[in-house]
Amino acid sequence: MGSVLTRDVLVKWAPLLVLIVLILFFAAMEPRFFSVRNFARIGISSAPALMVAIGVTFIIIMGSIDLSMEGTVSVCAVVFAFAFIAMGGTLASFAWLALPLALLVGAAVGLLNGLVHVKLKIPSFMASLAMGFVGTGFALLLTGGDRIRVEDDLFRGLLTTRWFNFPIMCYVAVAFLLIAWFIQTRTTLGRNFYAVGGGEDLAHASGLNVNKVRILGFTLAGVFYAVGALLAVGRIGIAETATGSNFMFVSITSVVVGGTALWGGIGGVWNTLIGVLIVNVINNGMVVIGLPGYVQDGVLGVLVIAAVVLSTDRKSVTFVK
Repeated sequence: MGSVLTRDVLVKWAPLLVLIVLILFFAAMEPRFFSVRNFARIGISSAPALMVAIGVTFIIIMGSIDLSMEGTVSVCAVVFAFAFIAMGGTLASFAWLALPLALLVGAAVGLLNGLVHVKLKIPSFMASLAMGFVGTGFALLLTGGDRIRVEDDLFRGLLTTRWFNFPIMCYVAVAFLLIAWFIQTRTTLGRNFYAVGGGEDLAHASGLNVNKVRILGFTLAGVFYAVGALLAVGRIGIAETATGSNFMFVSITSVVVGGTALWGGIGGVWNTLIGVLIVNVINNGMVVIGLPGYVQDGVLGVLVIAAVVLSTDRKSVTFVK
């Protein structure tokens, strides 16, 4: 019993301990790391990634996997930018309508993703990977490979306007994190995600409509991908086909490193927050102390393997559905 307790405690608290150790390590190596300006920099890079990672957290809690985020983010970013410019090009006009439009596009892509997975009985990783490619291709079709600039000062205020030295986009990310936490802990849908991830057969037997829960999960994930897309555009002022690139690696790495189990039923959005911060602290810290990019990727790879080994019970594991 003692060893099980120790293991559970280790799995629960290891990500937070890793984050603290990393911050102390980089601060010792380079004092500039431990500054409000640098923490704001980490916050800016973390905000879009956190939104995408929260979306995929809901899917992984169900014991599925979603690889469509790059295509979804790109489509949402491009549609938002075109609509924003067409409606006046500033939040002071009707262009604010492009914001909910982007969320609707994300929800629609997620819904389609879920329907393809559930109705055609295609494994989630294959269905979502295919949808991701479709999304990227559609974004390229819309833009023709061009970049669309969003130069409205009000919208760019997401990055340029600061409260207590942190840009508004960090506070937007925290607000959506709290919404996600509310969905996860206080709604029937959130509890159903855990029920499906904890055991699909048991969920079926208890009368739960598992297919409906899965479809709603993918739809919800799409909404969070869209929020990530909006923050990504706000961060650089440009929407393009490449807006979604690298989100797949960063988001799934963050979820796993944060302690959400790949086979479902364990973890949640706070784990994901810690995971996103670990990934971004490593990326930022290694730049600050002058290490090359391939070292960052190597360290993240080792962390992912360690996180999975630490959290996997070899006797009872079944791999992702």
